[in-house]
Amino acid sequence: MASIQKNPFANIPGVMTITEDAARFVEHVAFGDLPEEALRIGIRCLLDGLGLFVAGSDHECVTILAQLAKETGGKGEALLLGSSDTRVPAPVAARVLGTAGHAHDWDDSQVSLDPDHVYGLLMHPTIPSVTGALVASQLLGGVSGKDFMLAFMTGFEVECKISEWMFSQHYKRGFHSSGTVGTFGAYAAAAKLLGLKSGALRCGFGIAASFAAGIRINFGTMTKPLHVGRACENGVTAALLARAGYTADQSALDGIWGFCAVFSGGVAADKLSQGFGKTWTIVHPGVSIKPYPCGVLTHPSADLMTRLIKDNGVKSDDIDSVVLMAGSNILNPIRYPVAKNHLQAKFSLPAILAMIALNGKAGKTEFSDEFVGSDAMQAMQQRITCRFDPEIEAMGFDKMRSTIQIVLKNGRTLKSKADERYRGGPENPMSDKELEDKVCRCAEGVLSDAATRRLIETARQVLELPDAAVLANLLHE
Repeated sequence: MASIQKNPFANIPGVMTITEDAARFVEHVAFGDLPEEALRIGIRCLLDGLGLFVAGSDHECVTILAQLAKETGGKGEALLLGSSDTRVPAPVAARVLGTAGHAHDWDDSQVSLDPDHVYGLLMHPTIPSVTGALVASQLLGGVSGKDFMLAFMTGFEVECKISEWMFSQHYKRGFHSSGTVGTFGAYAAAAKLLGLKSGALRCGFGIAASFAAGIRINFGTMTKPLHVGRACENGVTAALLARAGYTADQSALDGIWGFCAVFSGGVAADKLSQGFGKTWTIVHPGVSIKPYPCGVLTHPSADLMTRLIKDNGVKSDDIDSVVLMAGSNILNPIRYPVAKNHLQAKFSLPAILAMIALNGKAGKTEFSDEFVGSDAMQAMQQRITCRFDPEIEAMGFDKMRSTIQIVLKNGRTLKSKADERYRGGPENPMSDKELEDKVCRCAEGVLSDAATRRLIETARQVLELPDAAVLANLLHE
């Protein structure tokens, strides 16, 4: 007798209205609907995102895209990042801007309390949505700071809810959520400012659903940040096409052939009642603003290594060996045992711990090919081993857990556990001063101190701006 295959769509609810609900939310949400706390956090995320655009503006993966954009040309609708006197078509500007924002893997991370979602492995929500809003603001002109922030936070909410509702198989199968689901964030932000309504809005979601792409095999290469750049480009393109009357299925997020089913096997039906904007994801469960320019799964371990080194006065020459113990949730995605360049280092715990052992920190300077490829870094990484810990594995993936043991050449051993309330997360957020310091580090070598201060102050006063497009100008001073 032939075996009966399991229906891969058995978990798809009989009636889904995600596309309709998302479109209704985008069309009708108003500035007055934004909770005060959501707006406060949103301005922090905006400031972080602007700093990351600057940080990535001179990255090789961005300068290649920018040069190609110059050579291709086209209608001047929005500023080309890195060129204060060059304007390019809006989708092209979004591609370059979005890639820059993710170039250092320093952008914020969505938080989930669902134990089925591996903590830290949802999406980076700010860059797609703020790019969509900033490019659309330039395209239209005269967009107020309040309208800009409403569009940004609309996109943020839409993409985060979709990411949360989808089954975790999406990421586990190898899709990069910031490249796939991020398309909807950029689209919703742009669509809000373009004033799309009803059927056009729903068609735009359908267009965006067919554009969504990005696979994790490209982590550690230039193509990872391009995933986010393409999400931004595709989201803006979807909004422009929908405005022009282009059609698509008006329920493309729903049903057995919709985005959620095809990309993840379905959605958690019990979560759909959360709705869009009933509770704002940016507030709860929240968002992590990163202190380190690398995968968030490495951050608790980086903080622990820093503490062990500083509290015990350890010098790099004192270290005989380092062993990091963690579960598969950390060891599988953070996959390079020895990093040869700065892109691999973002997904290499030996590299990040070696940076801290050598320089006492892991920042923009350390994440460079010159530093990572140095003899000292290559040698130090050889002294650091990552091992699977079944006890940590058994505790689950709701937190990012690890232990570090440092054996010194004098025979002394230092050992401790990482703090589950990691720095930058909702339970232990960076202070406003720490965030501004991060923006200053992002701008080093790109903007003058005075230009950086103007960027920070303008972002802080975004709600008073008569034309939010000025934010794009400040990235080039």
